Amino acid sequence: MPFESPRTSRLESYLDGTEPAPTLLKMLVGVQLAGFREDAGLSQDQAARAVGFSGAKLSRIESGKGRRPPTEDDVRKLLDLYGTGEHEASVLLRLLQRAGEPGWWQRYDKRLMPEWFERLVGLQEAAATIRTFEIQYVPGLLQTPAYARAVVERGLPNAPSAEVQRRVDLRMRRTQLLHRTDAPRLWAVLDESVLLRVLGSRQVMREQLAHLIEMAQRPHITVQVVPLDVTNASAPAIPITYLRFGGLDLPDVVYLEHIRSANFLEDRDETEEYRLALDRLADEALQPRASLTLLRDTMESRYPAS
Repeated sequence: MPFESPRTSRLESYLDGTEPAPTLLKMLVGVQLAGFREDAGLSQDQAARAVGFSGAKLSRIESGKGRRPPTEDDVRKLLDLYGTGEHEASVLLRLLQRAGEPGWWQRYDKRLMPEWFERLVGLQEAAATIRTFEIQYVPGLLQTPAYARAVVERGLPNAPSAEVQRRVDLRMRRTQLLHRTDAPRLWAVLDESVLLRVLGSRQVMREQLAHLIEMAQRPHITVQVVPLDVTNASAPAIPITYLRFGGLDLPDVVYLEHIRSANFLEDRDETEEYRLALDRLADEALQPRASLTLLRDTMESRYPAS
């Protein structure tokens, strides 16, 4: 029986998954290759030179970035350099093969799914925990179709109706993540102004708040609201998405979205700052039960049933 390192034994469960998870698997391949390199006592620059890669190429492989996983030939070169055992190499190469299977989101037009957004969707699909803070809109994973349409139309006022519908369909497909049997934990903190800003119509808002109330009562979803009368709340000026992947030596990732681009932060010192900021916001927000009461009160007082 071949020797299995703890690293390899933790990877094998990902070889039999029913749903492709290319973003996660690319990251796992990269993390394992970095571990093998460190075990071999080589720096990234030394390893890159030894196999004829640029430093940027090896860095990209080890970080799991890019639309496609590394080639099998490139990975074999690295495994040979590191003297990786036959069984460990076999597991990693099988993992690499699975990383090449397309996720559902990779079938969308690149106009709807630019590379930075594709990466976010892939990371969300792979995450064990998603934390988010929103100051303008209900988080995308918790939106209703009508509310999502109002958000898209507000952001793209000149978009043709067919494109708007495709974007709404994409957003609704993303929400299925929360209905999986292995759904991640979602912890959303909203500024109260999100509940008061009318998008679409008051009926759209009533339906959206009713959906928030329903979702907030699910065991894997926590919703907290920062009330307007908390004047000293340490809220940042932009929305934050914080992703954690569950004990696989993968770094936490912070996603900061701009109008036509986004930043992904993986450095531990940077992500820790955002984790602490989210912790402070959660402390300043109403607790989940009180937030649920505020959601119900707002729905009934501001958006009464017609």
